[in-house]
Amino acid sequence: MTKSGIYLGLGTNLGDRKQNLLQAESLLNLLIVQASSFYDTEPVDFLEQPWFLNRVLKIETDLSPRKLLQRCQKVEIKMGRKREIPKGPRIIDIDILFYGDLIVNEPDLIIPHPGIPERKFVLDPMNEIAQDLIHPQLQQPIHEILQSCPDNSVVIRRADLA
Repeated sequence: MTKSGIYLGLGTNLGDRKQNLLQAESLLNLLIVQASSFYDTEPVDFLEQPWFLNRVLKIETDLSPRKLLQRCQKVEIKMGRKREIPKGPRIIDIDILFYGDLIVNEPDLIIPHPGIPERKFVLDPMNEIAQDLIHPQLQQPIHEILQSCPDNSVVIRRADLA
């Protein structure tokens, strides 16, 4: 059975950022139902690094959340992801944002992603493709979570990269 309403967040700030995202999408080898625009995003937490290019994908898959996490991590490794500085520069970062209305709380897998309410670089692209999606824990739609988001970092939709 294919599970829908699954959203992945992708980000990169090294090398050819657009190509990194497109390569990751290809390597994931998943059915992409919808993709947000690309967004230039100011770094948060660790500020001394290049800006990121982010986007959100809505996918369908019959992979379990655990198997999906393993697939995402394999793609990160294949693309050369190094985890040297927490929140630091990276060739690719792939996060499971939502998996339907499932709530998972395990040491290495938390769904929905716990950072969503504080991250404009996730909320802006999510709002573009799923503004009425209800967060299964907060019981609020994405557009309301975005309105109350405390993140003041700059997020710019890049229509020129479509």
